[in-house]
Amino acid sequence: MIKFWREINVPWGESDPFGLVYYPRMVAWFNDTEHELFRHIGYPIEKMIEKDKTTFVMGEIQFRFIGPAAYGDRVMTKISLEKLGQKTLHWVYEAKNSSTGKPVCEGKATRVYAQILDDGSLKSQLIPDYMIKAIEDLEQYDNSGTAWD
Repeated sequence: MIKFWREINVPWGESDPFGLVYYPRMVAWFNDTEHELFRHIGYPIEKMIEKDKTTFVMGEIQFRFIGPAAYGDRVMTKISLEKLGQKTLHWVYEAKNSSTGKPVCEGKATRVYAQILDDGSLKSQLIPDYMIKAIEDLEQYDNSGTAWD
């Protein structure tokens, strides 16, 4: 199973008036981590949109807030590919405070590969074979090393 993580420094603009991260920003962390993974395997989302008018859109998301994160905290976000479907990617998300190791949030998401039509609507498509191969070639990829332990 692919595991990909990145560490972020919580910026001031993601905080609410109490100094805590506004929870929708936490969901965006996972989106950004997923985009970084696609960049890493040679398929940046912005290039997919520009070149092929395709992208992975959110089909379903489950999210659970566990503990706080605040401006200046270092947070590790990790995505793990749970299942690769013909048209879908099923991810498991986790985030924890890098300093304390305490969990911040977790969730699951299903991404659907879709064609962006001329009218702006979306139509699900089979994930291309070349992209499935790139994902399968990373089947045992884990860039977390000991950082997640």
